[in-house]
Amino acid sequence: MSNLVVMGVAGCGKSSLGQALAERLGWPYIEGDAHHSPANIAKMRAGEALTDADRGGWLARLGELLAASPGGAVLACSALKKSYREGLRAASPGLRFVFLDIERELALQRVAGRGDRHLFPVSLVDSQFATLESPLGEPGVLRVDAAEAPSQQLSRVMHWLAGDQQQ
Repeated sequence: MSNLVVMGVAGCGKSSLGQALAERLGWPYIEGDAHHSPANIAKMRAGEALTDADRGGWLARLGELLAASPGGAVLACSALKKSYREGLRAASPGLRFVFLDIERELALQRVAGRGDRHLFPVSLVDSQFATLESPLGEPGVLRVDAAEAPSQQLSRVMHWLAGDQQQ
């Protein structure tokens, strides 16, 4: 089985679903946000959206972590642009993505509810939606409604992965 990325904009629930999947699969969990550079973290905390150049080293590092996990790992990562996903796919052939699709208002509500516990301020949510290039139609992508109950999300992904194994 290949690696798995749980992706989407801020507030969609990547970390929660990613951790649940890693636990269920018995795979390591990689929190993408934990691998941002200090400069990226400072920029986000200041309310500045990251550029492609800012994300380049971060995405390369995440690709290295996936490549170092041939037995399977779950990565929580926004992976907003197709080019970002292609870079991760190049590092980890057969990589699959779970796209947590969320409405803007729900994302804003969730991020605002985090308070200061997170590096990502609510002011950046719109920039994430502006940057997002939908992965629908790309190979190895499952769309999951971010408003579904976490148990439903986990069940849907596990059924999808079981189906992938049989193909």
